[in-house]
Amino acid sequence: MNPWINADVLEVKRWTNNLFSLILNASIAPFYAGQYTKLSLYDTNTLNKNKIQRAYSYVSAPSDKKIEIYIVRIINGKLSNLLYNLQNGDTVFIKEKSFGFFIIDEIPDCETLWMFATGTAIGPYCSILKEGKNLNRFKNIVLIHAVRYQNELTYLPLMKELDKKYHGKLKIQTVISREKNKYSLTGRIPYLLKSKILETHIGLSINSKTSHVMLCGNPLMVKDTCCFLIENRNMQKHLRRKQGNITMENYW
Repeated sequence: MNPWINADVLEVKRWTNNLFSLILNASIAPFYAGQYTKLSLYDTNTLNKNKIQRAYSYVSAPSDKKIEIYIVRIINGKLSNLLYNLQNGDTVFIKEKSFGFFIIDEIPDCETLWMFATGTAIGPYCSILKEGKNLNRFKNIVLIHAVRYQNELTYLPLMKELDKKYHGKLKIQTVISREKNKYSLTGRIPYLLKSKILETHIGLSINSKTSHVMLCGNPLMVKDTCCFLIENRNMQKHLRRKQGNITMENYW
């Protein structure tokens, strides 16, 4: 059984017209950093008032007292618009137990762990890096966050704080696809890999002997990047029954 329980809305951080974070308080079961939950509200536009539910990853670490979830507001999206318009003191339904295997304990030992995210898929990595457990077995951790515009780098301040925490082990690189910024690379992740711009800039290479790649976000990015790594870097998908070099999670 995995019942719905009440979560109190402590704060709604509206970063842009389309990006927001929910800060919640709920008595959920312990979870692993990198996992996701489900949120739900009643659809007030239907006569039967059925629950609308969607899956969302935690930004917060399991040890955090408050639950934080990063969400993109979808045009005509039923649930995301309802969540965006919540107020402090409102209630939302959350699953008591969490889901998923996009967690560090599932990643095999390697020299360099690459974390690729697009948009709100930065959430699981924030949770993992905030918690910090079982990461000492990697010599390098590279966090890549790709967005369309500069103002979508909502969690860049947190990423910079995490950079200090890891004392040089964590390397952070932002990528912007639709405008230029002197601190970010420009383009889509598959292009930056094919052209070797990303690896040259970071100073590390992605290969099957020393690297493991985590991919989370836009399904097209995940698919194209995975195909490139399989075809050009001799890497394989990582499965629980068969060890590989690529761990993936589509974000919708």
